[in-house]
Amino acid sequence: MDFNMKKLASDAGIFFTRAVQFTEEKFGQAEKTELDAHFESLLARADSTKNWTEKILRQTEVLLQPNPSARVEEFLYEKLDRKVPSRVTNGELLAQYMAEAASELGPTTPYGKTLIKVAEAEKRLGAAERDFIHTASINFLTPLRNFLEGDWKTISKERRLLQNRRLDLDASKARLKKAKAAEAKATTVPDFQETRPRNYILSASASATLEDTCRPPSWAEWKEDYPGGWRRPCFFLVPLNPSVTLARGCLSLPKDGKLWNDEVDKAEQELRVAQTEFDRQAEVTRLLLEGISSTHVNHLRCLHEFVESQTTYYAQCYRHMLDLQKQLGSSQGAIFPGTFVGTAEPASPPLSSTSPTTAAATMPMGPSVADLAPPGEAALCLEEVAPPASGTRKARVLYDYEAADSSELALLADELITVYSLPGMDPDWLIGERGNKKGKVPVTYLELLS
Repeated sequence: MDFNMKKLASDAGIFFTRAVQFTEEKFGQAEKTELDAHFESLLARADSTKNWTEKILRQTEVLLQPNPSARVEEFLYEKLDRKVPSRVTNGELLAQYMAEAASELGPTTPYGKTLIKVAEAEKRLGAAERDFIHTASINFLTPLRNFLEGDWKTISKERRLLQNRRLDLDASKARLKKAKAAEAKATTVPDFQETRPRNYILSASASATLEDTCRPPSWAEWKEDYPGGWRRPCFFLVPLNPSVTLARGCLSLPKDGKLWNDEVDKAEQELRVAQTEFDRQAEVTRLLLEGISSTHVNHLRCLHEFVESQTTYYAQCYRHMLDLQKQLGSSQGAIFPGTFVGTAEPASPPLSSTSPTTAAATMPMGPSVADLAPPGEAALCLEEVAPPASGTRKARVLYDYEAADSSELALLADELITVYSLPGMDPDWLIGERGNKKGKVPVTYLELLS
């Protein structure tokens, strides 16, 4: 228990010394050891990385889960180290409501059939969203959290330790400076001697008291009882010469200055120890801060994976809505027979500048080349179509595409085809050629090459 109390008192003294040094630095009353410019730049980059990582993490969580209550629930489950329960996505919930409405309103009616088709598409969209959230959480959010909860906590701990080492170093420098100043002052103080008159007679008791009180202590007693170097004032009950009181009472100093030499040696030794600890801690902190570059590389890889998963998710959504649009377009002629001329064409894909779901719901059915033919004439045969005189262009296929009928050309991702347009053709479609095969292809599935 005594050892613990001594350690507690020692720690309290160190804390108080650091607090005094920190306060004096804030008020400009003490010198501060400055770090080099490269180290300061590493600190600034680490702080910036931490701040922006927190913002990106929070906003990505909002993107993946807009409901704040659900985010709080997931956070609590994560802190309790429990599995987060499966939650129905908004698309799946909408699909459930549409299926129940179709069952109640009549699944054989045109409205009920359409509700069932849309419900199936929304269910697939919900499943795609669930996969995207899961993939993004593992590949993107988890590495960001690991950095903030692991690497950054280690860096912060070492930085606080470096701050303490710097305060200890500056306090040691201040002590050495004061010890040297006191040593220089002690060497300039004159050697006071007793100036009592020869005829000044003291009583036996007063003489004994004077001799016992004013006797210079031994070096061991001096160092143990008065580490500051000054004797405490002496007070006598008999008249004394003022010179005696001054010399032997209040300003008694060792004549050889040994005390202050030892104090300077002790302060220099403490300074060397503090400098060594500060340099060692600065090197450890520097290595951790330089590791931020590796963190950036890791976050860059995670960002690429996040973009890839997001691209896959939106491509799946687009394909699901395109299929739904084709299904609704094929059944719309039977529901509204007076709307279309000739054979019903599948709905054209949406423009690339609009979102798939919005365009799929609002874009009208565009006329094809066959629809533009005058009444009574046969539809245009694609085998007889020749490339225009203005020339053709090369295009790279972005996604796989299955032809809906014989007038369309099936596509495979990353293949190169030749495309061109015909007068009066729907701007969302082009004529594509691959070898001896020819057919209509959607523009949104292509990347036109210069």
